[in-house]
Formats: sequence, C-alpha cells, structure tokens
Amino acid sequence: MINEILAYNKKFVEEKKYEQYATSKYPNKKIAILTCMDTRLVELLPAALGIKNGDVKIIKNAGGVVADPFGSVIRSLLVSIVELGVEEIMVIGHTDCGVQHINSEMMIHHMKQRGIPQESIDLMKYCGIDFEKWLAGFDTVEQSVSETVETIKNHPLIPHDIRIGGYVINTQTGELQVIC
Repeated sequence: MINEILAYNKKFVEEKKYEQYATSKYPNKKIAILTCMDTRLVELLPAALGIKNGDVKIIKNAGGVVADPFGSVIRSLLVSIVELGVEEIMVIGHTDCGVQHINSEMMIHHMKQRGIPQESIDLMKYCGIDFEKWLAGFDTVEQSVSETVETIKNHPLIPHDIRIGGYVINTQTGELQVIC
C-alpha cells in the first residue's frame, strides 16, 4: 500500500497538481480545530464545514482530546495562537467514536496479543506512565468534548480572549451539534 501511495505522489508532483493547493501557513479563517483521527472525517469534516486548504489549522488525535495538559495538542494550539494568528478553537468530537468505552486493561491485553512483552509495560509504569489515564476512553462524546473545552479554557498558557467551542459531528450526515 505505501508503494502505491509513493507512486501516486510522484505522479502528483510531476503533473504539478499541488498548484491548486497553494496557500500560506497562516489560517485564513483564524480557527484551529481539534478533532479525532477517524477515517470518516478526512473528507466529511471539511466538506460539512465548508473549509478548504489554507482556511484552518487541524489537529487530530485519537478521540480529539487533550490527554496531557502539557503535551502535543496544547503545544500545537499555542503555536497556532501565538505564532499563526488563530483566534478561535473548535473542539469537534463525533458520533460512533472508537475511543469511546476503551480502557487500559483492554488496551494492555491487545498490546500483549500483538507481542508487546509485560516487561515493557512494567517499565512504562515504573517510569510514571499512568495507563488508566493515558489509555482511557470516555463514556459519552458530549462529556469528552465538554471536558476538553474546559481543559483548554482553563489552561494557564491559553490567552483568555480566544473563543473556544465544543461540537459533535454526525459521521453519517455531517450535521454539527453545538455542545458548549
């Protein structure tokens, strides 16, 4: 599969198809979106929101959450705000999220099935990784979105003039529900 992607990329560049996507690093709409890495959102989310290349900064991870208040999501939001002019943040969860209801025990069991030795798991725990928190899912997407919005709003490095809202997108229709 990767070889097919690389072959397509070579042709894409040779045919200069990239020219239609030319834009700057500054988001035209001054918005950053934190959302899930779900495959259904790759084209649906931009289409449903009417955004195109260059309009927004999109940060994706499993669940569209802030798992660590000093991790890569907050870092990306800070760069977007301080260096790239973002003025608003949209936290967008989605229906039927794969992160909903996962738990650390299930994840550790699956890791072991994939060949991760218990010693590696024990080492991570010894180094201070709280698997219950790090690998936690959530009960409802609405709760997750609300908690993520609150984490961002209350972060000591996020400027108070940044507008932050929470939403859930329906993965079948693209309808956006306002949560907070």
